[in-house]
Amino acid sequence: MSITQQAIAVARPPLAVRPTRHAWRGTLRRSEFTWAIAFAVPYMAIFLAFVVYPVIYGIWMGSRPALYAQLFDSPIYLTALVNTLIFVGVGVNLKMALAFMLSGFFMRKRWWTKPLLVIFILPWATPALPAFLSIHWMLNGTWGFLNSVLWELFNIEGPIWLIDRWLAVGANLSAYMWKQLPFWTVIFLAGRMAIPQELYEAAAVDGATGLHRFRHITFPLLANLYLVCTLLSTIWTLGDFNAVFFISGGGPAMSTEVLATLGIRYAFTLANPQLGVAAVMSALPLLIPVVAVLFYKLRTADVQL
Repeated sequence: MSITQQAIAVARPPLAVRPTRHAWRGTLRRSEFTWAIAFAVPYMAIFLAFVVYPVIYGIWMGSRPALYAQLFDSPIYLTALVNTLIFVGVGVNLKMALAFMLSGFFMRKRWWTKPLLVIFILPWATPALPAFLSIHWMLNGTWGFLNSVLWELFNIEGPIWLIDRWLAVGANLSAYMWKQLPFWTVIFLAGRMAIPQELYEAAAVDGATGLHRFRHITFPLLANLYLVCTLLSTIWTLGDFNAVFFISGGGPAMSTEVLATLGIRYAFTLANPQLGVAAVMSALPLLIPVVAVLFYKLRTADVQL
């Protein structure tokens, strides 16, 4: 080897040694991989024990076709199914529309907006059980709080709210929307605040009115957020148990039951857990398409706050 070649060999920097890559632990060293496993195993065990196992066991419990034949023969189940469709369809859509409009109201730059928003959020921050029980006693009996106010202020004898089916359904819907409305209003408020104000300023310069700004700026930019929130609310409302159980209790004569409360009643009151699981699982034909659309929108749409 010549002197020039020796000098080049000495001056050349040594090649970087690449870390050994293992297919099962990537580039983590053995000690790092051990600590990762040690931290992950407890969470995996909890997830398997309290999520995966109950779901698989519940599907197994409600897998007999005879259970669904028994359900479909029951007039109570058909009533609960209709109530569930009303509860979800009316409750979710009306709640989301009101939340969207109220988010625009709280965008006003007034000194009283923030204190009013804090008061408005209180129903959502209140625990569900005492809130719904309080509403139940306000409506319960001839001389509940609401009927007392009607009599004292207007000399009107109010109805017995929880004896009539449709009054009780309306009470359930009203209590549910009262409890959940502040949460979704804050979500939409955050979405509105993320819209650049330069867009509204440019639209104002062009002479756009408030309705035109809403139509061409606010709604197009928040459409994906509105859809995703509506799908999430639909999933949660299908499994909502508290509002119906603690307001009307499913009465009168089980005429306001929804699938969530009917499943609990079959499982614990009638001591037939298999039928209760089947009642809850009968909502899957509605739930699965909603979940599929939700995952699709989250994967393809740019939903940001």
